[in-house]
Amino acid sequence: MDTASIRDYVESAQPIIEDSPQMQEATTKASILNDFIELLGWEIPANTELEYSVKAFSKTFKVDYALILGGQPVAFLEAKGLGKTLTSKHREQLSAYLQSENVRLGILTNGQEYEFYYRYLGDSDSQFKVEAVERTTLRKLPDKKGIIEAYQVSTIHNEESIAIIEHIRKLRKSRDTLTDDKEELATAVVDLLTDTVSDAIESEAQTQAKEMIDRLVNDIESEIDTDTPRRLDNEDSSTDSEDRITQPYSGEISQSGDVAETFTDSVQSDLMASIVNYLIQNHDLISAIEPLPYIPAKNRAIVNDEPTYNDKEMKQARELEQEYYLEVNLSWDQKQRELGRMAEACGVEISIRENDDI
Repeated sequence: MDTASIRDYVESAQPIIEDSPQMQEATTKASILNDFIELLGWEIPANTELEYSVKAFSKTFKVDYALILGGQPVAFLEAKGLGKTLTSKHREQLSAYLQSENVRLGILTNGQEYEFYYRYLGDSDSQFKVEAVERTTLRKLPDKKGIIEAYQVSTIHNEESIAIIEHIRKLRKSRDTLTDDKEELATAVVDLLTDTVSDAIESEAQTQAKEMIDRLVNDIESEIDTDTPRRLDNEDSSTDSEDRITQPYSGEISQSGDVAETFTDSVQSDLMASIVNYLIQNHDLISAIEPLPYIPAKNRAIVNDEPTYNDKEMKQARELEQEYYLEVNLSWDQKQRELGRMAEACGVEISIRENDDI
């Protein structure tokens, strides 16, 4: 699977959604989700059974799509109508299906919202639990290539899916620990160095220790999906995503001390794209940074008029308005730095922050 295939699916589904935003479940499956099944490599009826019977809540239900390998279900996709917002009840329903049938992977979607689930064995109580691996939208699917690949039939068949998901979970937890406990970890590093080497290096060690942790966090975010909402792996699956993952990132454009525009988003790349689009439309950003490709440092194109540079695809090109492309495969610190450079080129001030109270 490549990003272009995911983008093709999105571009095909978007006009259907715009034309019929309230379509019922049957129409949603026929018009949109059958193509998503095909994108994952699931084939109806070769390896995918429709209306698969499962037992849950002491009753028998029908899960919309069941991926069958070796005669056993290995993944479920539960569909809802486009006009129906996904709720905690729907999540509990899919969770019950996974638990009752001993299935490890599940997807819940209404064609516009996409939620990927994973059933795993808890560390402390040896009980199987169901966890949200990713919650996203149709428009953001091209940025989620890594997690989508874990639900592809070929990846599941090769028994690689669990390893991919577990690796992502461990990286996210490591990133959160480094971020939340930065001061304590830096102090521990300083103590180790001063005890082992000399207390004469304490001042330099304090600065270097914090910078080392920042670099490590950046490296981790470069490996995993930096667009994942914060603490998704610790969410209570019974809580609506709208209540728990709400606009943790914000930006503000000012000119001559007056606020011109504010931006908020739950996804870093979406926030960055919104701000860059605003600068293009309102402050002639392209003229300010020409010639394209715009390469502010080293050999990496950040803004270009095509999604390639030096005959290679940009790592994660986000299509902007007026047919420009933005590289969003950047850590949070890198995104802030590049936005600052572009704002300065346009002669405006910018303030970007991560809202820690979310």
